[in-house]
Amino acid sequence: MQNDILPQAPSRRRFISVAAAAVASASLSRLAFAETDQAVTEVASATGGGDKTAIRKLRIHVPESQLTDLRRRIKATRWPARETVTDASQGVRLATMQKLARYWATDYDWRKVEARLNALPQYVTEIDGLDIHFIHVRSKSKNALPMIVTHGWPGSIIEQLKIIEPLTNPTVHGGNASDSFDVVIPSLPGYGFSGKPTEAGWDPQRIARAWIVLMKRLGYTRYVAQGGDWGNAVTEQMALLAPPELLAIHTNMPATVPDDIATALKYGNPAPAGLSSDEQHAFEQLDYFYKHGLGYAQEMANRPQTLYGIEDSPIGLAAWMLDHDAASQAMIARVFDDQPEGLSRDDVLDNVTLYWVTNTGISSARLYWENKLVFFAPKHVAIPVAVSVFPDEIYAAPKSWTEKAYPKLMHYNRLPKGGHFAAWEQPQAFTEEVRASFRPVR
Repeated sequence: MQNDILPQAPSRRRFISVAAAAVASASLSRLAFAETDQAVTEVASATGGGDKTAIRKLRIHVPESQLTDLRRRIKATRWPARETVTDASQGVRLATMQKLARYWATDYDWRKVEARLNALPQYVTEIDGLDIHFIHVRSKSKNALPMIVTHGWPGSIIEQLKIIEPLTNPTVHGGNASDSFDVVIPSLPGYGFSGKPTEAGWDPQRIARAWIVLMKRLGYTRYVAQGGDWGNAVTEQMALLAPPELLAIHTNMPATVPDDIATALKYGNPAPAGLSSDEQHAFEQLDYFYKHGLGYAQEMANRPQTLYGIEDSPIGLAAWMLDHDAASQAMIARVFDDQPEGLSRDDVLDNVTLYWVTNTGISSARLYWENKLVFFAPKHVAIPVAVSVFPDEIYAAPKSWTEKAYPKLMHYNRLPKGGHFAAWEQPQAFTEEVRASFRPVR
C-alpha cells in the first residue's frame, strides 16, 4: 500500500487531498441532468441575458423517476457476508447498512429536504469557468457580519442547514442582535449543485481564490470565514491570500500538528517525551487514525476514478461515506439503532441522497487527488484565528499546539461533546462558538 497522504511527509505524502489548474465546466443544468440524468435544477438569470458570471437564482427538483430508481437499486443490493468480528474493526457493519437500506427504501422522503433547500435563497454564478452553487441568507440586522462557511467531505451544504437561522436571526435563538451574520454557504467544486471540473486544477488554493471572488461579487467589503475538514483547508488558504476584506477565520478542524509529532507518526515511532495529557491524547488519536482510519483518503488521493461502485450502488456510496472516522461511524450506527444523538436517520440520508442525485461520488473524491497540502501541518496563518475543539474530531488540537500554529489566536475553546460534523451534530454549541469567536472583530 502506498502512503502518499500520511502526515507531514514531504511532497509524496498527501493527506486529505487536491491539486492543480484550469477548469472549463459544463453549465449547472448540464451538470444536473444532461450528463447524469439525475437531479434537475431550474436556473434563472437574476440580470437577464447570457452572462454566466451573473448571480442566477437556483431551484432544485429531482424527477420522481430518479427517486424510484434509487429505491429500486437499494432493494436490489447484493449484500456481502456478515463481518467475522463483533465490532466495526472490519468496516461499517452489515446490520447497520441493512437498517439504513430498509429505511432509505421505504420511509425516507427526499422531498422534505428538497423543500428545505428551495425555501432558502440559492444561487449559482460562474467563477473561473466553473459554476458555483451557494446559499446566501442575509440577516435583517443592518450590522450583520458577513461570513462564508465551507463544508468538507463526506459533507455538503446539508451540514450547515441547522446553523443558518440561529446565525442570521440570533434574537430568536438565544443571542443578541449584535451577533447577527449574513451567511454564504457554497458547494465545493464537484460537490452538490456546483459544477464538476472537467480538467485537473481545483485544489484548495484555487477554491480559496474563487471564494474571495464570490464574496466580492456579493458586494462585501468586510467578512469572516469558517470551515472544518476541507472547509478548513480552503479557509486557511483564503487567510494566506490575505484579501483586505477578510478580517478573521474560525475553524473546528485546525491544522496544528508540530513537526516532531508528525515525524513520529510518519515512521510509527513512540510519542516524543514530555507531552502534556492533552498532547498525548491528540497523539494517540492521530496515531489510531493514520493506522486504521486513513484508507478512504489514500484511495481517493491516489485512484479516485476507480471508485465506480459508489456511482452505481446507493449502498456502496452510503457505506463509503459513513466510514469517514471511527467516532462518526459509531454515532451513525447508533442513530440507525434508534439512538439519535446529534444526527437523525433523515440527516444522514439527506446528505447521502444529495451525493446520489447529483452523481458526485467520484467528482467530490477528486479533491483528494488534487491536493498537495500536508493537511494537519501549520500553514503560518497571520490573520486572527478562532478555534473550537470538539472531543470526537479526528484529533482534539491541544491549546499548546494551537497557539504555536496561529500567532494571532483570538479564541480557543474545548467543547464537551461533538465530533467531525460539528455544525450538523451540535448546532447550538457551534453557533455559540462562532458568535463568541468573531465578537472581537466586529
